[in-house]
Amino acid sequence: MWTNKNRAKYNRDYLRYPSDVTDEEWALVAPLIPKARRGGRKREVDIREVFNGVMYVLSTGCQWRYLPKDLPPRSTVNYYFGLWNWDGTLDRIHHVLYVECREAIEREASPTACIIDSQSVKSAEKGGPALIHPVTTRARRSKARSGIFSSIR
Repeated sequence: MWTNKNRAKYNRDYLRYPSDVTDEEWALVAPLIPKARRGGRKREVDIREVFNGVMYVLSTGCQWRYLPKDLPPRSTVNYYFGLWNWDGTLDRIHHVLYVECREAIEREASPTACIIDSQSVKSAEKGGPALIHPVTTRARRSKARSGIFSSIR
């Protein structure tokens, strides 16, 4: 529940964008991002700004071409997003933040129970006949073909 006490804790008005990471958040995320590879050119981009760009796209849902100009170029942000997705960095970040949030509300790191409501089960049943359609279509085709070939013989 929002109260005056905890509302200030989640205030992000002092940031450039609400999706930008704070210093505390960056302290959790920075160790999980891989270091630059040895050899070749030195990394010229600020990784924190790249991460802010990724968070901007993920939080707003905007297209890459609408990334604000004060963030790194969209090609750079997109490259690192793809790289971090491929090498599992985003999954590791998600896991660490998930565990941190669970522990902050004094719960175990992994949930011990799962609840499935009947509405979810009912909606899943609707998808059944649509999945059967291609199978019956294939059977009809084979019957039609067998009729054609039997008349030729």
